[in-house]
Amino acid sequence: GGMSRFVEPGDEVIVKPNICMANRSPEYAVTTNPEVVATVVRLAREAGASRVRVMDNPFSGTAEDAYVVSGIKEAVEEAGGEMEVMSSAEFTEVDFPEICRDIRRWPVYKDALEADVLINVPIAKHHSLATLTLGAKNLMGLIENRKSIHANLHQRIADLVALFQPDLTVMDAVRVLMEGGPMGGDLEDVRQLDTVIASPDLVAVDAYATRFFPFADAEQVAYIKFCAEMGLGTMDLDSVELLELEV
Repeated sequence: GGMSRFVEPGDEVIVKPNICMANRSPEYAVTTNPEVVATVVRLAREAGASRVRVMDNPFSGTAEDAYVVSGIKEAVEEAGGEMEVMSSAEFTEVDFPEICRDIRRWPVYKDALEADVLINVPIAKHHSLATLTLGAKNLMGLIENRKSIHANLHQRIADLVALFQPDLTVMDAVRVLMEGGPMGGDLEDVRQLDTVIASPDLVAVDAYATRFFPFADAEQVAYIKFCAEMGLGTMDLDSVELLELEV
């Protein structure tokens, strides 16, 4: 349906890519491809967004450095967006929805809840603890006390999806980190797929992305299963209309 299905004239948009660290350039497939992020920004601006802010909260290095090294800062600014450093003063403890099974309250970046449109732009990659980093796990960059989430990682990731419920997820599978994640560092672990997956159903996007990894499927990535059980989307791809385009 195009970006105008999600973004209306005057909307304030937040785009959340994966910019998790400050010492990996784009070819390592650790951070979201800058061209994918910039294209989302450009499409949102063309749909009439008054402001498009792009942000993440890296676990390694500073946000300022990560934005530059990832190539995302330059690409986003050329596309008409703004890079925002997430201030600790903007994290606020909020109540989670009743459907959440574990988290009741947590400090989160409140602007991500209050924006007119939240667009999730993860990269598909291996993760040593969670099996895969996909769209649901990408939302961890919008919270504080991220290490504590690991106490019950998969259910708490699903609870984050219930809270944030992104309007659109655009999965970067242009270059995919097949092992050694989440930090990577070996180009031999990167596979070039030149693929992007987009849907308002985050769960379906994550389920689809598992097919790129021979060691996992949607049933084996527990947070995908938990999201589906909570009614946050479908992992049954037979029930989804798939439109595949080659460009």
